[in-house]
Amino acid sequence: MTSIFQRVLGADFDRLHPRIQRRFSVGLDSGEACVGRGTMDRVWHGPRFVRPFLALGGSRNILVPQTGTDIPFTIENFPYADSFGRETVTFVRTFTFPGRTRRFDATMIHSPERNCVVDYLGTHQHLATDLHFTVDAGGALVIRSGDHRFREGPADFRVPELIAGDAVVRESYDDAAGRFRIEVNVSNRRFGPLFGYEGSFEAEFVDVAERGVRAGLRPVREEARV
Repeated sequence: MTSIFQRVLGADFDRLHPRIQRRFSVGLDSGEACVGRGTMDRVWHGPRFVRPFLALGGSRNILVPQTGTDIPFTIENFPYADSFGRETVTFVRTFTFPGRTRRFDATMIHSPERNCVVDYLGTHQHLATDLHFTVDAGGALVIRSGDHRFREGPADFRVPELIAGDAVVRESYDDAAGRFRIEVNVSNRRFGPLFGYEGSFEAEFVDVAERGVRAGLRPVREEARV
């Protein structure tokens, strides 16, 4: 058995930098979680009109409605079986701004039906996004978002491209610095750049059986629909 990321990448997983391979091997089989701690050199927003949307998303830990430089950052990737029996990995990012802490929460599963990783965003998994993984020439992992779907009660619809955000994430390992580097860009096809951050962190790998999944990492509500 393999991690959800190994399943979606297949043979390309072996092309990743060895440190990126270990980071994305976290899962129920490995028994490991990964906790990254570092600094985001920059957290940025696009035009002023996007701020109300970011503030709305921030109320459910989706995106980050603040900007800044040299922001302390933590990312917690813990595997667990959700209430539907699916292997799930948390991507809980915490940004410590002066006077205010912000979180950007996601939980990921592998969907054989959609042939990708599905990323549930926020505390209540209202948004489900297809993620497509590739490996670049430098051994970095590149993640691009696909379709976005909104799920709440009987509501179940694809988010129109006019208002959807297209995300590109690049995670690499800097051998000289001994740190992981991450760059995230979210944009809209019509309105341009919306949100992003970039920086670096060091990672600690922990035994999930010993550490457990701490309270508050799992979402408040879990969504069965992918």
